[in-house]
Amino acid sequence: MAKLYFRHGTMDSAKTLNLLAVAHNYRSQGKRVLLLKPRLDDRFGVASIASRAGLEAQADILLDPDSELDPESFAGVDCVLVDEAQFLSARIIEQLRVLASDGPPVICYGLRTDFRTHLFEGSRRLFELADSIEEVKVTCQFCNRKAIFNLRVGGRGEALTEGAQIQLGGSESYAPACFGCYNARTQMFAPPARGRRAAGRR
Repeated sequence: MAKLYFRHGTMDSAKTLNLLAVAHNYRSQGKRVLLLKPRLDDRFGVASIASRAGLEAQADILLDPDSELDPESFAGVDCVLVDEAQFLSARIIEQLRVLASDGPPVICYGLRTDFRTHLFEGSRRLFELADSIEEVKVTCQFCNRKAIFNLRVGGRGEALTEGAQIQLGGSESYAPACFGCYNARTQMFAPPARGRRAAGRR
């Protein structure tokens, strides 16, 4: 039985580069790979899957929230690779779960949380359904700790904490950040009040 994988990381963690490398490795062995991505991600062109390192490939299937996956389209496929999986609907993730059970392995790449540290719909369902969850790591842009959050920044580099959950962009709009650097800029998490005892203790 094949598996459903979720490989998540912050912005700039080379997730798409990893995806394209996996696709290259399969194809160099004469194996068939299908590349999927959400249609709404049109930063580099509607069907383009591009890394910041300059590598690029064309998606075989574009996904909308209400897309229905045809099992016959995946016959004879050795691996399915999905870019920007956080933007997918829960229904699409559920279909990929079924596909991975009866067909080829499905490897999804995407963000875990948005700029306010909340799970995306697709990411949440992947955490619930994936056989394997792996982190693609990168350091914080502001220090040497591991980045875990995506800091959204404005035109002057200021941290933004309001706005739509989905705003397409790259390094001009987002920075990978550790908790300390994220919170220092957003003040999203207040420190515990001093002198207050924990509930239930005397």
